Amino acid sequence: MSKQPPARRITVPQVAARKGGEPIVSLTSYHAHTARIVDRFADVILVGDSLGMVMHGMDSTIGVPLELMIIHGRAVVRGTSRALVVVDMPFGSYEESPAVAFRNAARVMKETGCGAVKLEGGERMAETIRFLVERGIPVMAHIGLTPQSSHVMGGFRTQGRDEESWPAHEADARAVAEAGAFAVVLEGMVEPLAARITGQVKIPTIGIGASAACDGQILVLEDMLGLSPRVPKFVRVYGALGEAIEKAVADYAADVKARRFPGEDEVYR
Repeated sequence: MSKQPPARRITVPQVAARKGGEPIVSLTSYHAHTARIVDRFADVILVGDSLGMVMHGMDSTIGVPLELMIIHGRAVVRGTSRALVVVDMPFGSYEESPAVAFRNAARVMKETGCGAVKLEGGERMAETIRFLVERGIPVMAHIGLTPQSSHVMGGFRTQGRDEESWPAHEADARAVAEAGAFAVVLEGMVEPLAARITGQVKIPTIGIGASAACDGQILVLEDMLGLSPRVPKFVRVYGALGEAIEKAVADYAADVKARRFPGEDEVYR
């Protein structure tokens, strides 16, 4: 009997070639078992530094260490065979210099087996993006609302409400595209600005709270499954897993208190 050949992973050039074509499906994942499910449907799986808040109860992404990203990145790669896995570079791991960024990004690539890294920042990070790409590290950029800079930005505020700010965001998009980023995440951005940027750059734009004007979308998996305590307004909740888990745990607790240990009777009788 012939065996099915192993699935080939989606590559960086394949994602880049989707500009203006079929929308790019992206989701976050932080562990092998959810990644295995998402892998069947997503083109890109992002191991986001949002895991600090979603998985570890942190107040922001600022405290996420590189080692934690590597641990979760490795798990997601193990659980997948099809999607392009991208791992976030956490705060403090790439801003100091292009050389430091390369050292840490190379470590992420080698220790996780991921296909690319993502870093936040526009014009100010263009030199670093170029440095990484020229040395064989694919980079997904991230502009607009950049969570790692939330303290400087005054919180999580939608970007582009003031039209006078548009040229700066457009310049950021052009800078990362010209530096060699294969795609750019647009986060928390008003639709007219996201549409302008999508029309101006030659790389795919992947929106999160940036409207359907982008070339694709990414959401935090736990948000769209109803597992997060606070879900952003722009997220459509596709499931109510939080409620389902709460009910299952409550039913289990009731069984234990009533000395009904499911399955135990059959095993130990």
